[in-house]
Amino acid sequence: MKSLPFVGVLSLTLKQKSLDKVLLIIVSLSAGALFGDAFIHLLPEAAEGGFALSISLLTLLGIVTFFLLEKIIHWQHCHIPVQKHTEMQHVHRLGIINLVGDGLHNFIDGLVIAGSYLISLPVGIATTIAVVFHEIPQEIADFGVLLYAGFSKRKALFFNFLSATIAILGGLVGYAVGASSGGFINALLPFTAGGFIYIAGSNLIPELHKGCDFKASVWHVLSFIVGIALMLALRFIE
Repeated sequence: MKSLPFVGVLSLTLKQKSLDKVLLIIVSLSAGALFGDAFIHLLPEAAEGGFALSISLLTLLGIVTFFLLEKIIHWQHCHIPVQKHTEMQHVHRLGIINLVGDGLHNFIDGLVIAGSYLISLPVGIATTIAVVFHEIPQEIADFGVLLYAGFSKRKALFFNFLSATIAILGGLVGYAVGASSGGFINALLPFTAGGFIYIAGSNLIPELHKGCDFKASVWHVLSFIVGIALMLALRFIE
């Protein structure tokens, strides 16, 4: 559904400097698309019958959930053992933890994408695009973590792809539950918006502020605006 098996190949074929430039453009585009989808598609759909307190609370729940998920994934990063004989075990365990966390993230992505298509085709397309743009740098980062954890390039690609396919399971569950429960869809909209706002604001935007190159910054701003404009353009299809 949202699996991007070529990202590992991309990270192997491009030089690191070129890869960094491409990734930051994608990160900018992704941030704009996530914000755009949240504020142009998801929240307006959720508030169609009136903006109730429940919408705000579910949006905050989405932010808190993704914050907690990120904490779980990165918790082990701050607990590296000093002893050399346990260091390799820790590094390998880090790869496993990364796969589990990424699998859970992918499952939620599947739920989100399936639920968005049950609302309308344009909302589904907008959400799919936003998720895919976000997943390109995410999957490349996960591929790098697996290599660091001692996986061979072939195994890292395989397990990264396997983790991504969990989105299909999430999509099936999301479609089955959403098709039989309107309340699920109504809750999923602001929850997803909160998750997208958190990812774009806490993960993607800070990455774009690390460099000071003026030309690169211009490209980042333009890509960010293009991401928002793309979501706005899809709104007119509805």
